[in-house]
Amino acid sequence: MGTKTFTRPPRKPVADGERPVVEICGITKRFGKVVANNNINLDLYAGRIKALLGENGAGKSTLMSMLAGRYKPDEGHIKIDGQIMDFSSSREAIEAGIGMVYQHFMLVESMTVAENVLLGQTGGFFVNHREMDKRVTALAEQYGLDVDPAARVCDLSMGEKQRVEILKLLYRESRILIFDEPTAVLTPDETVRLFDALWKMAEQGKAIVFISHKLEEVLSIADDIAILRRGVIEGEVDPDSIESKADLACRMVGKEVILEIDRNPMPPGETVLDIRDLSGMGLDNVTLAVRQGEIVALVGVAGNGQKSLVEAVCGLRKPPQDTIFISGKPWRQFFEEASWRRALSYVPEDRLGLATLRDCDMVDNVLLTTRKGFVIGPWLDKKRASSETSDLVQKFDIRPGRTQALAWQLSGGNLQKAVLARELYREPVLIVAEQPTQGLDISATEEVWNRLLEVRGMAGVLLVTGDLNEALQLADRIAVIYRGRILGMLDADEDAVADRIGPLMAGIEETAGA
Repeated sequence: MGTKTFTRPPRKPVADGERPVVEICGITKRFGKVVANNNINLDLYAGRIKALLGENGAGKSTLMSMLAGRYKPDEGHIKIDGQIMDFSSSREAIEAGIGMVYQHFMLVESMTVAENVLLGQTGGFFVNHREMDKRVTALAEQYGLDVDPAARVCDLSMGEKQRVEILKLLYRESRILIFDEPTAVLTPDETVRLFDALWKMAEQGKAIVFISHKLEEVLSIADDIAILRRGVIEGEVDPDSIESKADLACRMVGKEVILEIDRNPMPPGETVLDIRDLSGMGLDNVTLAVRQGEIVALVGVAGNGQKSLVEAVCGLRKPPQDTIFISGKPWRQFFEEASWRRALSYVPEDRLGLATLRDCDMVDNVLLTTRKGFVIGPWLDKKRASSETSDLVQKFDIRPGRTQALAWQLSGGNLQKAVLARELYREPVLIVAEQPTQGLDISATEEVWNRLLEVRGMAGVLLVTGDLNEALQLADRIAVIYRGRILGMLDADEDAVADRIGPLMAGIEETAGA
């Protein structure tokens, strides 16, 4: 959303004879028959940012989870300041000065921001809430990470929750910092502020690992780029030697990758979602329609009413009567009569917390929304569900390719493909896709985009996205939301549509004739 401008300080070279802060030596990690990391060697230096780049499922998060003490390697070892470390817990890694912000949040939802940041910290038996709020506010202001310290985490947006995770790491003053997809839920302005904070931390002598699929960001922030492919380090490159994002993408996946989507117009069919003058819940007189055969994108800065609108449409919150109609039926009637298929499918932003059960396998997660299709009398046909899940795993190339894999064991991209596979299996008439490619690599993004375009043949799609390029690539129409109001509905094929979206997102309404 908008143009990101990164003004980075000069890259700091490694001094002759300088010793790495971290040495990863011959690390191998297996999960059953799957080799997630195979004989990995990697060095981290103080004051430098190393980007770890690879496709979804390449083993990046697994590797860094071993450095952070969450997993133990099967082979090899880790050295900190030249000393071999054998972490048996995250606590031991934290005590050694290592902090990690995970892709899937690890927050206590019922606690406040300040309580989460200070949770587990030492330094006194009692700290009053005013003092906690004061400490967290000062830290947030120092790094430009705006968040209310008194707010409860359960009431925060995904972007705000990510800021809390980052503040937790900063409060510990860790000297080895690992960021797993830290910008996935941040707006462009927030990303710029985060990068400024990372550069400040590097100037303080901290060693930083930055895991991301966003090639532009990797090229902007990294001092070095390590490329991981199918569990093996394929090489390390100097960002200055990369000619283009396409060149870097090619090195990452081992072949030329061009993210081009052919969005052929499709004749619109019947209206599958009709929102009429919806007010309340932070929304102001919202009117919006989605027809079969089209994708309507809802764009706006996070926190402007998207969450309330999605929850109302998908049945998580009760809207005022006669404001939402799905497949021609009033909201209440639709959900009272809805079956498991040919209804509404929801692909939520929170893949691991809302879309799936983290400790259940692929079969049980598919059954979450399809179980009525596998019922025979009082019995659940688990054998057929397992067979259908296996077919979906192959069709959508969900790695590691085992239906026994638990949700938390999948990478973000593979978990998203699993959710999408399950929801498309239901043959819905309406799909609400919320940030569907957040944190996905180029290949996975292209696959998700193509799936959403294909499904237009049987459904209408409401695409809620923070990626303006995604909206322009996929949508037939783009609705811009600001403070709970739809300020504009634009045809995606109009001239200079991107230039018109920016001011609308900032709350500047278009004048007649503009």
